[in-house]
Amino acid sequence: MTPDPSQIGDLLREVAATEIMPRFHRILAERKADGSLVTEADLATQARLVEAIARDFPSTPLLGEEMTRDDQQRLLGEAETGVWILDPLDGTSNYACGFPGFAISLAFVERGRATLGVILDPVRDECFSAVLGGGAYLNGEPIHTASPGPTLGDCLAMIDMKRLPPERVPALFRSGGFRSQRNLGSVALDWSWLAAGRYQLYLHGGQKLWDYAAGRLIAKEAGAASRLYEGRGAAEAVTLSLSPRLAIAAADETLMQQWLDFVNLPMTSV
Repeated sequence: MTPDPSQIGDLLREVAATEIMPRFHRILAERKADGSLVTEADLATQARLVEAIARDFPSTPLLGEEMTRDDQQRLLGEAETGVWILDPLDGTSNYACGFPGFAISLAFVERGRATLGVILDPVRDECFSAVLGGGAYLNGEPIHTASPGPTLGDCLAMIDMKRLPPERVPALFRSGGFRSQRNLGSVALDWSWLAAGRYQLYLHGGQKLWDYAAGRLIAKEAGAASRLYEGRGAAEAVTLSLSPRLAIAAADETLMQQWLDFVNLPMTSV
């Protein structure tokens, strides 16, 4: 049975209040082997949630970003019967630099797909959630994607340019594209804000399972259209993997088709 999203939301709020917010502006980051950052808050949040999930859901393991790849790969094998997917602090670079854009992201995955997603933005006290087939919610109130118009030129785009081939970036700003562009630096919030109608077009060149597991479900349940691709967009991803995925999304399927045509996948070097 799928867990109750309100129960999970309460748990994330409790952990964020004790492990994340008290350390904000008071902590240094360290660099991991892959070049990304990790802080004491990432590790403490993951430890607390591993303990809590083991207590409340003893039959279901948890796969966390800060685990070793070997442990992650082993736990991914539980995805058919049920596994939790956790990003304890999505937006660590933002957090370490004092930018208020980060979140805890927790998904429940079974039979190879996310059936529950909960994302907490502790700065704004916004808890986004969805159960597969049950719609998307923000602090318990239904949310839906929204667009100011039917064409790309009406839309705000969220684009993470860091993970795209540099020579492909200028073409994204050619005539016929979006109205304007932003980048939050937190994939979990990217998906959540798309779900809440705060922008309409999305492109990210490489996000991991714990980045998108909860957020993509929330966006889908709010009405968004999305695709995940292997590598830089050569083939659509159909199975769960620890490998990075290119993500592209829009507020609805009509905009999605326009956006796919405009971006022109794959995003390989030219």
